[in-house]
Amino acid sequence: MQSEIEWTFESTSELDTQRLGKKLAEFLTPGTVIALNGNLGAGKTRLVQAIATALDVDPAEVTSPTFVLIQEYQGRLPLYHFDTYRLRDTDEFLELGADDLLYSNGVCLIEWADKVRDVLPGDLLQINIEHSSQTARTFRLQGQGPRSKQIIARLQTESF
Repeated sequence: MQSEIEWTFESTSELDTQRLGKKLAEFLTPGTVIALNGNLGAGKTRLVQAIATALDVDPAEVTSPTFVLIQEYQGRLPLYHFDTYRLRDTDEFLELGADDLLYSNGVCLIEWADKVRDVLPGDLLQINIEHSSQTARTFRLQGQGPRSKQIIARLQTESF
């Protein structure tokens, strides 16, 4: 098994989450896949909105794709936003054409990614979000693979 790299970010407000998303977007390259996990209301969609805005996507367009399952946004990079919460299994995920998008020249952001973990690429940036308080969140980023490890390494050297 490949070694992982990990980094934790403490957010005390939506502004902090926006700053994290903006900084993260600076380091995204075509083919990046980000797995987002956390309870309802943890901030998965809020982080996606911050990343999308930083990639020049109109923030009004970015909503949770719970009922649509996949949203596609055009910005500096194509952005594919998945919500797997309502899927029964990984076969249903693949039937959506997810495998084509996961290996495309876009960035994939997958909410509730643990539900489809077994079909996600090995080079994956995993972000687990936990409530610290009503307004605070803890973001635990784990990278496995060269692309995701490089993103975390760059985040570790940045000041927020």
